Amino acid sequence: MSADDGEPIGYKALPRGVPVHTSEGVRFGTVHEVKDNVREHIFDGIVVDTPDGRRFVDAPEVARISTARVTLTIDARTAQALPVEPGAVGAIGERARRWRRRLSR
Repeated sequence: MSADDGEPIGYKALPRGVPVHTSEGVRFGTVHEVKDNVREHIFDGIVVDTPDGRRFVDAPEVARISTARVTLTIDARTAQALPVEPGAVGAIGERARRWRRRLSR
């Protein structure tokens, strides 16, 4: 752990905008939202804003949460293959635009 990692915090204290890095240190995006399983009161995962749309990172794929960054257990290639967050306007809108382009050809 380096000084740049920040102090460890609980998932409930994780604010929007904190950088998210893969296991090898590549910046993947920033925290958009923390998901909490309300009934069981456990950490469910995070929604990450990326250049390619919002991605959902499941709790087991989160290695460390701190004031300065979130570090994942997965590498950049695996992170890029994560599912697009259901209901993310940007992701759905982009998918719809691609289909419209294909249909109009």
